[in-house]
Amino acid sequence: MKFLTGLLLAATAVQAHYTFPRLVINGKSEEADWWATRRTKNADSKTGVESAASGDIRCYSSQTASNIATVPAGATIHYISTQQVNHPGPTQYYLAKVPEGKSASNWDGSGNVWFKIHTTTPTMDSNKQLTWPAQNTYVLTNATIPAATPDGEYLLRVEQIALHLANRPNGAQFYLACTQIKITGGGNGTPGPLVAFPGAYSANDPGILVNLGAITADSYVPPGPAVWSG
Repeated sequence: MKFLTGLLLAATAVQAHYTFPRLVINGKSEEADWWATRRTKNADSKTGVESAASGDIRCYSSQTASNIATVPAGATIHYISTQQVNHPGPTQYYLAKVPEGKSASNWDGSGNVWFKIHTTTPTMDSNKQLTWPAQNTYVLTNATIPAATPDGEYLLRVEQIALHLANRPNGAQFYLACTQIKITGGGNGTPGPLVAFPGAYSANDPGILVNLGAITADSYVPPGPAVWSG
């Protein structure tokens, strides 16, 4: 009986975890899983990154993708998850412009190059429980590529931070992916603030080390820099 219980718990744990293998641009999905989105190390295990100081916090990728997706500035984007995103926590989107002379197909995204374009915060339901946008769905929240984003190749980074165990150090779990994209029809904005991964987050940030049962919806502060909207 203990063996059967262990198997059931293990199966439940895997089902509770997820990856984001497909980007959707203005309602049109990538042609296949990991087409322009870099295959992540947890593509099979579905486990998240648990250390904000780990190099995996950047893209968690095991390999680059074979393609670069074209994304118009001003486009609406989101990701499709392999399992329901049932853990509580924010969804955030970042961009990093590929330096001159390099390509989104092989650039590693190192340095102070990332800027945030979207984040989510919770609300309180009638049962006094925090609820999060797109929780318990297979579709992450929509974000918009700011119209002022300069043209060029970028890495697009998505993350959902699972906070169900975040009341202890390194209890938060980061589920993330990076997609190789080319932004067209953009503007002359100056994105920022710019941060690095790792480096943007600390294990003790109030949006990462947090007891969800002891805070109100309006007191939660997502980790990382302010959102750049152009």
